[in-house]
Amino acid sequence: MDRDALADFLGRARARLTPADVGLPPGTRRRTPGLRREEVAQLAGLSVDYYARLEQRRGPQPSPQLLAALARTLRLSEDERDHLFHLAGHEPPRRHGPLSHVRPGLLLILDRLHDTPAQVVSDLGDVLAQNAMGAAVFGDAGGPGPGRRNLLLRWFAEPAGRALFPPEDHEALARAHVAGLRAAHAARPGDRRAAELLAELLATGEEFAAYWERHEVALRRSGRKRVLHPVVGELELECEVLAAGGQDQLLLVHTAAAGSETASRLELLRVVGAGV
Repeated sequence: MDRDALADFLGRARARLTPADVGLPPGTRRRTPGLRREEVAQLAGLSVDYYARLEQRRGPQPSPQLLAALARTLRLSEDERDHLFHLAGHEPPRRHGPLSHVRPGLLLILDRLHDTPAQVVSDLGDVLAQNAMGAAVFGDAGGPGPGRRNLLLRWFAEPAGRALFPPEDHEALARAHVAGLRAAHAARPGDRRAAELLAELLATGEEFAAYWERHEVALRRSGRKRVLHPVVGELELECEVLAAGGQDQLLLVHTAAAGSETASRLELLRVVGAGV
């Protein structure tokens, strides 16, 4: 906890606000700009003495709940809120914006990867966007079927989708899917989408439930992936996992070694344009 920097940041954030910014009447004439300490304390649900001690560099370490209240009261941006948490010695809360929104710049990158299968996937396994090659290799995520847009539902609710992968890889892939969901679910306490997805997967049967009970945890990592494509045959791909705006959205880029058989097959698939 950096008491000096925390006190300075709180004081400056308080000074830039007016009563009107937070819905308070202007009141009597003020000798200094900004909100008074007692106003910040009142709005954040703190005692005036506690807040004053924070700005005087002698307060105890604030809790994450108290910091969240101060961030709301002081109208901090997400970057400023994260900075406040870091100054107080806490990890900031994860950002969970609308998962259906993919930044235009990221969509442009997908379009530029004309010869490389690529997808934007949420931490819960939802395919948010894919380029033409991504759809050609892994199937159109917008196609029919209840699990087409979620990798885990496609795996556990539509077992036919596993035909894309060699049987000897199924165990490792299933465990990786569930371990990734474990990590995302724990990072999203109270998140409605995470709870609904878990309920859907538990309803698919005993297989998912057995993997879930193992309580294995792992984030998506770069690695090798084999795909049994029905048109061009087996593809050996290197999957690079790139964080896109935090860990909520991941850019998965699948490449083949230059001059390899897989590279030739991807080029044929690009020309044919066949999906699965």
